[in-house]
Formats: sequence, C-alpha cells, structure tokens
Amino acid sequence: MKKKLFWIIGIFIAFLFVCGLSIGFGVLVSQMASDGPAFATTDSVALIRVEGEIVSGDPPNDVFGTTASGAYSNRIVRQLRQANDDPRIKAVVLRVDSPGGGVVASDEIYRQVKEMTKPVVVSMGTLAASGGYYISAPADEIWANRHTLTGSIGVIIQFVNIEGFMEKYGVGATTIKSGVNKDTGSLYRAPTADEIAIWQGIIDESYGIFVQIIAEGRGLDEATVRELADGRVYTGQQAQKLGLVDKLGNLKDAINRAGELGGIEGEPNVIDYRQPAPLLPGLFGALQQPSPVEELQDLLHLNTAPSLMYLYAGN
Repeated sequence: MKKKLFWIIGIFIAFLFVCGLSIGFGVLVSQMASDGPAFATTDSVALIRVEGEIVSGDPPNDVFGTTASGAYSNRIVRQLRQANDDPRIKAVVLRVDSPGGGVVASDEIYRQVKEMTKPVVVSMGTLAASGGYYISAPADEIWANRHTLTGSIGVIIQFVNIEGFMEKYGVGATTIKSGVNKDTGSLYRAPTADEIAIWQGIIDESYGIFVQIIAEGRGLDEATVRELADGRVYTGQQAQKLGLVDKLGNLKDAINRAGELGGIEGEPNVIDYRQPAPLLPGLFGALQQPSPVEELQDLLHLNTAPSLMYLYAGN
C-alpha cells in the first residue's frame, strides 16, 4: 500500500515539475517573442494580418499559450512600423478578414497605414466590413475575392436595457448622479429622447469622418460615398464596380501585385508577421474556457461600457 502511495506522490510531483518547466519556458518565449520576424534577408513582401474584431491595445499575455482572439491595434501598428523600417521589405500586404470593431482602434490602424512610405496592398478575405474597410481605405490598392463581403460603412452603438426584466422579478436599482446625463446609456432604464439625440450627434460626427476617409482614399466625392454608405454590405464584385475595390483576386494575387509595386522581380519572398503559435493549447486551453454566464455577458456586452463601433453587426 505504501509503495503504491509513493508511486502516486512521485507521479504527481513529476507532473508539477513538468508543468513548472513548461510555464517557465512559456514565459521566456513570450518575453523574447517580437511582434514579427527578424529583419528580412532578401527583398520581400511583408504579410500583416487583421483577423477578427478590431480591438484597442495589446493582446493579454498568456503563459499557457492560448491566443486571445481579435485584431489588436497596438500589435498591428507595431508590425506595420517594423515592416516600414526594414530596408529589405519593399511592400506590405494587409490581409483583412474582419467585421470591424472599435472606432478608436480602427483609427489607430488607419493612421499608420496612411503614414506608410512603402506600397500597401489590402487583400480582403471572407469579410472586410465597417472598420475592416476603414483601415483599408488609404491603401495603394484594394483586392478582394469576388465573394468577399465588404462595405457596411457606418457607425453603431447599442445599449442593452434590462428594465422590464428587473420589474418582472422585483429587482430595483438606485442611481445617484451629478448631472442629468451622467447615466446616459444605463443598463437599468430606457434612454430618453434627449439622450438619443446626444448620441445621434456623436454617431453623425464619426460617420462624417468615415465618409471623408473613403472619399480621400478612393478618390470619390463625398456625395457618392454617402449614397454607398448606408450600412449595407457589398460583394467584392459589386464593390469593384462601385469603386470601393480595385481588383478581384486572392491573397497570392495581392502579394504578387505588392511585389510589383515594390520593384521586386519575379515571385516575391513573403515574410509573414503571424502571431507566434501557442505553446500549450491542448494542456491548458480547457482550463480557461468561459462559463455560460460569462459567454452571455460577453454576447450582450454587459462587461463593458457602450462604445462607438465601426462594426458589421450582422454576424
């Protein structure tokens, strides 16, 4: 019996030791990993990916190797700057497969794309809508698959109201505030007409900026853009006819075109600025799965304050 107990304790200690080494190695790698590869050794095209919802800031550090979903603006801006500073990178392909996201995050990426001194070619994937189009507008060329969904030009903010639910179950909320508009957008009551008017003014301002950016980037007059920018999505084929997309083609076509614009002869070498692969997704991923309550909170945006979004809300 004692021998069996010793075996169990020994196996448990060995397991803890292996986990400790793995976590330590994960921390070391995460600290050493950059946002992109080392400087290119030959003339190349950089491939930078905007995949998932566009989010402000940096992805959270995770020593367990699981990867936070979303296109984090700080990371993408750093990757663009690194490509712009690398003398062997002659052009950049921005692979956009995103429904858009935060207004601020989209604007941060847009500004860096606009500041690039090297050719930037956008390659649209399945979906490049709203903020995904916003960051694409200043590129030298935009390529899309004929079945890509793009457009959804506009701004949206949504407020969840659980007032009726609270009344049904006898739950109340007391709000003490310094001004009449301090709790605008509150979860616990419906917005007033005046509050809706305030937010509509903010929406209109952001929408106007979006329209200006497209008009400037695509060489269209604002009146034409406003006709197109009613929030609808377009296929890649439709978008090309409307002047929102330059060419139809896939990622490889966009890479070859970027090589041409960058003066690279023949098929260009590609440096993929892909996020490092997770170290231990199978071992620890299950431990970090959100609970059903957390998933519902995320779905209804109960964990965050309402914010302006350049976001395609149809998905």
